[in-house]
Amino acid sequence: MDHGEFERIRDVLASAGIEEPLSASEIVAVLDEHDVDVDSTHRVATVLGRRAESGAVEVVGESPPYRYRFVDE
Repeated sequence: MDHGEFERIRDVLASAGIEEPLSASEIVAVLDEHDVDVDSTHRVATVLGRRAESGAVEVVGESPPYRYRFVDE
């Protein structure tokens, strides 16, 4: 399930032309603008945090709100 959510988040941000790191709240706002329903800001942070463990996402910042940047694969 995470894989599909991750791909959907990444695809929407890429199609929106967003390259700078965004917080989970900012990502949810972009998803909302593109009519993509997500459970919560927490869910976005969880999905991206898990992908950070594999190196697909870089977590920027030392304290919340963290920002997330996608790493080119």
